[in-house]
Amino acid sequence: MQRDENIESAKDIIEALSKIGHAITSDLYLEDILKLIVTVTAEVMNSKICSIMLLDDRKNELTIKATQSMSKDYINKNPLKLGEGIAGKVALENKPIAVYNIMDNDDYKNKDIAKKENLSSMLCLPLHVKGKVIGVLNLYTSEPHNFSDYEINILSTVADAASIVIENSKLIVETNLIREELESRKSIERAKGILMSELNLTEEEAFKKIQRFAMNNRKTMREVSEAIIMSHDMKNI
Repeated sequence: MQRDENIESAKDIIEALSKIGHAITSDLYLEDILKLIVTVTAEVMNSKICSIMLLDDRKNELTIKATQSMSKDYINKNPLKLGEGIAGKVALENKPIAVYNIMDNDDYKNKDIAKKENLSSMLCLPLHVKGKVIGVLNLYTSEPHNFSDYEINILSTVADAASIVIENSKLIVETNLIREELESRKSIERAKGILMSELNLTEEEAFKKIQRFAMNNRKTMREVSEAIIMSHDMKNI
């Protein structure tokens, strides 16, 4: 009987990891992928609450970015400082922590929420990329539970998958920002050239003219530059 249960459990885990794998390669938004990860993980592990908290490097704080929980108290709980609470400690030390009874654990914060939501045991794992912690994955049960090495290994795989998604999303954003910056520079350079030629301005004077117009009209320099280019091109049609 135990063997059959283990086989069924393994099947569920494989199916869950397959769903997460498909999500990683999909064109879903980051928020949707993270929500899928916590939802699938909670279902497979029979978890009361599963959540992903990401680390804000500027504030050194962990905030909830995804959870399948409907609890407003849990969703809106205060961020944790790096090193604060169990999640903060995991993020600081880059090591998983399993707690059998969070109500008896001195490090655990928000015991009022835990009591209200009937939370008992907790497993917290770091999300890391190339050794750098970017967040944590939290898993709570409503019944006391000793997390096995097998469960910790499986959830570490889920945490690694979430880390890949988050890192890829950051890279895409950074790539788009770089592309936008290059396009802006190209537009500004061409607009400067047009003003220098048409108004007999120096490069510095042309740049300041674009900058001043953008500020006065609450536009970006790229928007102003593209308008100058479009006007110039229309004249020459």
